[in-house]
Amino acid sequence: MASVDTTRNSRQSEKSVTGTVGQANAGKVVSGGRKPDAPAGAFPTVEWEHRMLDVTQAGGPRSQDVRAPSYEELRPFGHRETAGFPVYKNLERRLLEAGGHPDPEIAHVLATCAAYAYSDARTLSMIMARMGLEDNHCQMIQTSVDAMLICSTAFLIQSKSGRVAILCYRGTEPLNFINWLSDIDVEPERIGYQIGDPRATVHAGVYRNVRATRYEVMNMLRRACDRQGTHPPHSDGASQVHDSYGSPPAEGNLEALYVTGHSQGGAMAALMGVMLRHERKYKEALGDRLRAVYTFGQPMIGDPAFAEACERDEFLREHVIRYVYDSDIVPHLPSTASGPFRHFGREYHYRVPHLRNSLIDTLTRPRCAPQSRRGQWETRRRPTSQMPGLLGLPMSALSFIARKFEATRSLPAVYSVDDHLPQHYIAALTPAGVTNEYGD
Repeated sequence: MASVDTTRNSRQSEKSVTGTVGQANAGKVVSGGRKPDAPAGAFPTVEWEHRMLDVTQAGGPRSQDVRAPSYEELRPFGHRETAGFPVYKNLERRLLEAGGHPDPEIAHVLATCAAYAYSDARTLSMIMARMGLEDNHCQMIQTSVDAMLICSTAFLIQSKSGRVAILCYRGTEPLNFINWLSDIDVEPERIGYQIGDPRATVHAGVYRNVRATRYEVMNMLRRACDRQGTHPPHSDGASQVHDSYGSPPAEGNLEALYVTGHSQGGAMAALMGVMLRHERKYKEALGDRLRAVYTFGQPMIGDPAFAEACERDEFLREHVIRYVYDSDIVPHLPSTASGPFRHFGREYHYRVPHLRNSLIDTLTRPRCAPQSRRGQWETRRRPTSQMPGLLGLPMSALSFIARKFEATRSLPAVYSVDDHLPQHYIAALTPAGVTNEYGD
C-alpha cells in the first residue's frame, strides 16, 4: 500500500501534473471548482480533490513543489549574512565554473544534499538555501508500488537564476521494508539500449526504481531547459507564474546539471548518468549540460561487462565520482553470492586510522578535540571489490554495535554499517574552516 502524507506551508504548493497526483486531503485550501458541503470547522474540499484522493489512496506518483525560505526568514535576528552564513556565498558561480572534478566544495554541497534527501522537499530546499542556493526552487517526485518493489524518490533543486540544477535521488530509507527488498533484488537485467556490450546487465532493483520516476524527472529537466522553470502547469493548463509569496519562478536556461545520491540513491544517480550519456534523446538535450555525478556509499549497479563499457566512455570514467567512507559495507555490495558486479568511475576512499586515533585521544584527553573519526581521502586505483559470500553482513552489524562503546570503538572493522551513515560523509567532506550546513 502506498501512503501519501505531505504538509503545506506558506511557501509551498502541491499540484497535479501529467501522470502525477498531488496530495489532496481535507484541510487543504484550493481555489476553483465546486465546493461541496463540509463539516463545521473544516475547510471545504473541491470536487476534483475527492476524485484524485481515490487514486492516491491506491498508490501512484506524487509531487511536492517548494520555494526556499528567504535569508530574512532563515535569519530572523541579527545580520542577514555573516562570515559563515550562507556556507558558500558564490555557490551558483562555483557550480557553473568548476574547472575540474572532484571539486571539494561541490563534493561537500552534494554530500549534504544527498543526506537531506531522506527528508522532504521543504527541508531539502531550506538546507540548500543555507548552503548558498538562495531562493532556490525544489520539486520532489515520488512513486511507490510495493508489490513491484518500487520506492523511488527524486528531487530537482534549481537555483534562483535557473542556470544550475541538482538532481538528487533518495537512498534506502532505514525503516522502509520495500526499499530493503529492492536493494536485494539483484537479478541481472539488460538495459533497453546498447552501451557497448549487448551482454551487459544491471541491478534489476536499481534499474526498476530509476525508470519508475524517469519520465517525470525528464519533464522537470525539460522545463528547466526551456526557460519555464521547474513549476508544473495548473490543472487548467495555464503555466505557473508566481509562487505563494508572489516571487517569479526561475526563468534562466539550464546550463549546469549535477546528479547525486547516497546509498541506493547513489546507484540510481550513477545509472541516470549512464542514461543521460547513452540514450540518444537524453544526450541530445542534456549531454552538454551534465557536469558530473557524485555518489556517496554507492553499491555496484552492473556486471563487469557493464562496468567496462562505462569505463570506455570518457565522461563516465572521469566524471562519475564515488566516495567511500572507511569500512562502509554498502560499496562492497552486492556480494559475490549474488553474481559478479563491478564499480566504474573514479573512487575516493576516506581511511580512518582507528588505533592511532585512539592512542592520541588517550594521551591528549581532555585538552584536544576527539580524533576518533579523523582520517584522510585517498584516490583508489582499483575500485572497491565485492564482499565474498554473506559472512560480512553479521560482521558489519557487530561493528555497528562496537562503535557505540568507548572500549571497542578503536577496533578496526572490515565491514561496517555505521560507516554508511550519511553524516559521516558530510563530516569527512567538509573543507577546513567551513561551517556546518546550518551556517552556525
